[in-house]
Order: sequence, then structure tokens, then C-alpha cells
Amino acid sequence: MSSVLASEAPPVFALSTALGARTIGEMFLRRVARSASLPAFYEKRKGVFTPTTWVEAEEAARRIARGFLRFAKTGERVAILGPTKLPWAIADLGAQLAGLVSFGIYPKQSPEQIRYLLRDSEARIVFVDGDDEIQNLIEAARGIPSLRAIIPWTHGSYEAFRSKDTRVLSPSFLEEEALSRAEVQRIQSQISPDDTAILIYTSGTTGPPKGAMISHRNILSLLSFAIKEQGWLQNDVSLNFLPMAHAAERIVGFYGRIAAGMAGAYAESLSTVLDDLKLVRPTIFGGVPRIFEKAHARIMGEIEKKGPSVRKAFDWALSLGIERTQLLLEGKPIPPRLEASHWVFDRLFFRRIREAFGGRIRAMIVGAAPISKSVLEFFWAVGMPLYEGYGLTEATAITHINRPGAVKLGTVGKVIAPMEARLGEDGEVLLRGPWVFRGYLNQPEATREILRDGWLHTGDIGSIDEDGFLTITDRKKHIIITAGGKNITPANVEKAIRDEDPLISHVVVIGDRRPFITAIIAPSPVETLEWGLIHGLCSKEEVEERKRELIAHPTRRSPALVRAMEPIVKHPDFQRRILEAVRRGNTKLAHVERVKRFWLLPRDLSQEEGELTPTLKVRRKEVLEKYAGEIERLYTDSKFGIDVEGPRSSEHPMQR
Repeated sequence: MSSVLASEAPPVFALSTALGARTIGEMFLRRVARSASLPAFYEKRKGVFTPTTWVEAEEAARRIARGFLRFAKTGERVAILGPTKLPWAIADLGAQLAGLVSFGIYPKQSPEQIRYLLRDSEARIVFVDGDDEIQNLIEAARGIPSLRAIIPWTHGSYEAFRSKDTRVLSPSFLEEEALSRAEVQRIQSQISPDDTAILIYTSGTTGPPKGAMISHRNILSLLSFAIKEQGWLQNDVSLNFLPMAHAAERIVGFYGRIAAGMAGAYAESLSTVLDDLKLVRPTIFGGVPRIFEKAHARIMGEIEKKGPSVRKAFDWALSLGIERTQLLLEGKPIPPRLEASHWVFDRLFFRRIREAFGGRIRAMIVGAAPISKSVLEFFWAVGMPLYEGYGLTEATAITHINRPGAVKLGTVGKVIAPMEARLGEDGEVLLRGPWVFRGYLNQPEATREILRDGWLHTGDIGSIDEDGFLTITDRKKHIIITAGGKNITPANVEKAIRDEDPLISHVVVIGDRRPFITAIIAPSPVETLEWGLIHGLCSKEEVEERKRELIAHPTRRSPALVRAMEPIVKHPDFQRRILEAVRRGNTKLAHVERVKRFWLLPRDLSQEEGELTPTLKVRRKEVLEKYAGEIERLYTDSKFGIDVEGPRSSEHPMQR
């Protein structure tokens, strides 16, 4: 099937819409005026990606704007809870046209988590999808008089829940007469560029989420510079599926597309992303590190199943591809012999990998957490440039990025002017410039703590090389000081071990005020099940059933999944393989950093268990508290866990 972007037209630069706008709503209106009949969004309907034009999106957004204004006035908050789909986008644009402050709630949150957000934000309206989500929302909204309307996305959900709470209202309220363009322009003229446009609630790795207030000026300034740096085009197309409650997806992935005039296709679901890639054939693709790490592990796993000659040829092809990439990034000529060999291997191997992503990727972007340099080298070698960037919610999502003509793999790139970056005396990354946020809603003390001396204190520890490329090493609050007084950055240790084997999903290093370093290691579900299948520890039917479950619910670790993984994780050969990965990782580390003993969890960490944030970051504090007993035993019981420095012959480690 052809891609949704049928034309291979010449590049069209169309960023200027962001430059003169005062508000997000005004930027959207300028885009509509310029690109009215062009596709703005694609959504899968009956297996076909169907376009919605910019002017159609505007009409729907103006209808929603009038509906929202029945329950909220300019400057008040509206929440959106649901998957990354067209209704989310239109509701957000409607809120912006109405002069409301919009924010997202991550799907699959508990009623307690939702209640906290409703109270903190004083949201007047929640636009919500999914019966489970509506049920949790109704429970969360009890005793919160500031909430006036709960509006389901569909009429079916409204009928199912209308009797549960008088605030559950029909979506028909959002389908009536649209605000006129004159009314919208009047509302926009009354908004200051320094007013809060959106709230982004932080993931809450170190405590309750905080509502970061991002202004119109913050966002428009970012888009005027950052998107231009990446060279996004009006005739690019992206595939979008990351949560819209996240700063990067909301600001760069959504508002950035409006600024550039780029069409975006929404994946049908997380389980269909790979199939949707082949249908959409995007030119721009973004994601968090785990997406690319999993894809890399999957590809390498398929290669491992081939014969020795194929594996040897692929390893050679990859090494040549990496060598060629390095020469390209350094601006050096490529020897004809290397170019010829690469041409052959590209047709044998790399082209097929690119086709799995649709075959037209010209740029991919990764951020939000560290990614292995080997994964970056892999995608560059196969012809899909992967640009690593850095930013944080409090700096409007992105401040540094590797960009065409300025790439150094293993770093997060250079600062994007006019932002400024420097390091504090302790190595903390400090930021200053027009993208620094207004502060945290209702939390003046937390705001003063992060905004000091004219600089945004990120809490990240890093280094800047002589060429201006930034490398992030860890979070300041995560620094471990051993009983011997040695400072250790756990992210370095965790990365060194995790990179050694795709069977490892998460590593949590322990050692603060302890005599040596230990770790909790969580196995990767799919890879663990496939290892178990090869070794006769589970059936093909069981593996396929659990994989379907994981595709539908990527962060859920059901009892059935845990039961399937447990005998595999307990197997001596599996434990020995993890042990050898830890030993290999230790060789990359200083002696004081090396893991001496570890405990292997019988399952992966999960969001449902409170161990991961909605953006899949480890909640270190919760993990350390939850497994405090096991951690203590790693230091007091020599028979607990697995000793890394034991005999190296053919021992079978057995965790107890």
C-alpha cells in the first residue's frame, strides 16, 4: 500500500508561521490560512489512513472552543485524558482557541493520582476517553467542586456513565455552532505571550508531580529556532504515538508540526506501530530510547538466528557502516573501496531494515533518557540518522540536540541558541534563556529552588567538551557516595551493564553509604520468554500469548506473565548469562564502581507497581523502598543474590 504522503515533492520550508504569532492559537490560525486544504492529520479508519485538512481541523477546534467556554473562562484549566489520537489534538487546539490552559493526564493512572492533578490544577473540564478511564475519573472527582464537566469522547461512553455523576455531559456540547473567527481573534488578542499556555506535569520520579507553567512565548521561541535547526519540511510526515501528556511529544511533536506545516499520522495503537510504520512511511520519527533499543535488540536477535556465514557477513557490514558513518560525521572523504562495500551490504541487509520503518526515514530523534552509543551507531550505519537531544519540561522540552552538520554520537549535542548553558561548580547543567518556564503551579518554594541566580538548575550532572557538545552523566540527586567517600554516578554503572545483553531491561544500582556497589536487575519480558522457548522452558503458544499481552499493554506485568517468566529467570543457565553480562559491564568501570553482588527480579519493573513513571523512567526512591529487605540482604547475607566475583569456570549461579 502506498504511503499517506504520496508526493515526493521538493522540500518546502514553511516555519515562518511561528515567527510572527503571539499565541499558540494564533500560530494555528496562521498555519490554517497558509495550508488550508493540505493534510494536517491522518487517522486510521477501517485500515486506511484518512486525512483531515488544516481547515477541517480548525472548524472542529472552533466548535470545541465554544463548548469549552460554556464551562470555563479564559485562563482556566482543561484536562485531556486519552490516547494520542486526533480527538486529543483537536481538543487541545480548541482549548487554545478559547484561551484556556490545557494539560494532559497520562492514561492508566490510579484514581488517587488523577485526584491529585484535579485538585492541584483546579481543572474545570476533563475531556476523557475509555470506559476504564472514565470510571477512575468519576471516582477521583468526588468531593472536587472545582470540576464542572466530564465530557467523554464518544456518545456511547456518555450513555454508559451519565447516571454515575451529574457532571458527565454529552460530547454534543462540543459539536454545536463553532466560535466565529472574529470571536477567536478577539480572545487571542487579549492573551499576553507571557501568559501560561499549557501545564506539563512532571513525571514524579522524586515526589508528587509538579505542574510546570509553560508560556506562549516559551513555546513559540523554541519553535522559531529548534525546528529550523532540524530542517523539518512542510512535506515531511511523522508517525505519532507517544503520550501527549509528555513535554516533548506535546511541544515538539505536536506544536512543532503546526509550525512546520508537517502532517502527522496517529498510530492506531501501540500494538500496531510496526504495521503503521509500513503504511505511513514517515520521513520523521521520534521516540524514547527504549523504542530504539528494543528495535535494535529485535533486529540483532533475528540475525543471531541465521547461519554463521550470514552472522559474520552482517557483523562485517555493520563495522563498515560504522566506519563510514564516523568519516561522514567528521567531514572526511570516504575511500572508494569502503563506499563500494557499503553499497553491496546496503542492498543485502540495511535496505531491509529501513523498509521495516517504512523505507523513507530521513531523520529520527531520541531523548528523555540516555541511549547506548552502540544503538546510535547501528541506526546511523544502516542509513537512518538518529539525533540524540536533551531538555527538560522546565526548559520547554529541548535545549540541546545533535543536528545535521553537528553530530557527535554519545553526546546530546550543542545548546540551541539563543539558549545558554554552563556547568555549576559541582557539574550541574545550568540553563538560561527564553525557553525557561514560568515556574511551578502553586509551588513557589519549588520554583525558587530550581530558578536561582538567573539560571535554571536542571539537577542533571554533565560535561561539555571543547567543541560545545554536552554529555549527561546522571541526576544530581542520584549520586552515590560510598562508605569510603567515593562519588559514583549510578547511570554510568547501570548503562554499562544494561548494554551488555538484551535480556536485561532495567538495572538499579545501590551503594549510598554502603561498603560496595550492588544492583537489582530486572529481565526484559519478550527476550526472556524467547530465551525460555529456545531452552524448552515454555511453549510457543505461551510465548505468543504473553507477547500479544505485552503489545496491547506494554507497561503491564500481569500475574500470567510473571508465572511464565519465573522458571526461566530461576534457571541456572539464564542466571549465568546475566552474571557474564554484569562481569563484562564491570570491565568498563573503575574498580570502585563495579557491581559486587546483584539480585535478579523474577519480572520487569512496571508502571502499575509504581516502579516506573508514565514515561518509563525508574522511580528510584520507590524501588529502593519497596525492595529494602532484599537490598539489606545483599549486604548481610552472603547466600542471597548472585556474587559477581565468584569462580569463573563453569559454575551455575543460583540466586536464593
